[in-house]
Amino acid sequence: MPIRPATEADLPEITAIFAEVVATSTAIYVDEPFTAEDRAAWFAARRAAGYPVLVADDGNGVLGLASFGDFRAFPGYRHTVEHSVHIRADQRGRGLGPTLVSALFDPARALGKHVMIAAVDAANAGSIRMHERLGFQRGALLREVGWKFGRWLDVEFMQKFLDTPGAPR
Repeated sequence: MPIRPATEADLPEITAIFAEVVATSTAIYVDEPFTAEDRAAWFAARRAAGYPVLVADDGNGVLGLASFGDFRAFPGYRHTVEHSVHIRADQRGRGLGPTLVSALFDPARALGKHVMIAAVDAANAGSIRMHERLGFQRGALLREVGWKFGRWLDVEFMQKFLDTPGAPR
């Protein structure tokens, strides 16, 4: 499956993927769908920071996307990024998630990043397994830190070293 950098022309399909994920899952802890303007601002901010937005595209449209951004907005975290990956509903379970997440590793390394974080809804066993297969390790379980669909949600923070643990900067 071809993976390529997203363009502005992909934003309607990216926005649609986000809308479905927000409406049907706890993968994103927001209640209202993102607008086209929200996704355009998000895309512009990622580009301005030099961070990738990648899409899987079969020639007939965007099947999924992945990106990363700053983990926290403090200088001490500048070597750590948090990724996101979302797959179009009709394409889930076909291996696109691991392919897209793996495609983020080299760009993150090229930017001097040391650790990539995944914040996964703790009830999403499939996503946790996928991340473990990609070399992410469980770091912390935060209980009842999210609220969606009328219930408390737990988040599992997972991490992957992009270089050698303890490597000098």
